[in-house]
Amino acid sequence: QLPANTLLGRRDAAILELLYASGLRVSELTGLTLQSVDREQQYLLVFGKGSKERIIPIGRPALSSLTVYLEESRPLFCKKNKETTNVLFLNHSGTPLSDRSIRRILEKYVAMLAVRKRVTPHTLRHSFATHMLDNGADLRAVQELLGHVSLKTTQIYTHVTSERLLAVYRKAHPRA
Repeated sequence: QLPANTLLGRRDAAILELLYASGLRVSELTGLTLQSVDREQQYLLVFGKGSKERIIPIGRPALSSLTVYLEESRPLFCKKNKETTNVLFLNHSGTPLSDRSIRRILEKYVAMLAVRKRVTPHTLRHSFATHMLDNGADLRAVQELLGHVSLKTTQIYTHVTSERLLAVYRKAHPRA
């Protein structure tokens, strides 16, 4: 459970929820603006590599965290900076977060949870893709959600899924 009862905690919860729920690259997350978010339709408009635009649906937990951040924390961050910005995620001074800041935020929570494995924003992207495939998502749909040009790039995530299928098969089939 994230400490979402503070200004920074609410922001961090929204960041972490969005990273996992959407499979965004860090650069895509830091590039989000207020106009990128459609809370009513529950999607993000993302500009990925090569300035390619794509629409990413966001689930209820991420949307809920994002709404709390937008209504309770972001306005207070904005007051600390004389210049207005439409960048979605801001630091405590009211200026846009950098890619490095996002990585530090994740590192902070990984350390708090005493996780010994190396967890990066890309780990959350990888988990997003793997969990989508494990739960029956079409490979081409995952390719589109991740913003991959080549299906080969997305197929990297099927390796983990194939291993899982083999383990399930060996455990469940009487002649495995």
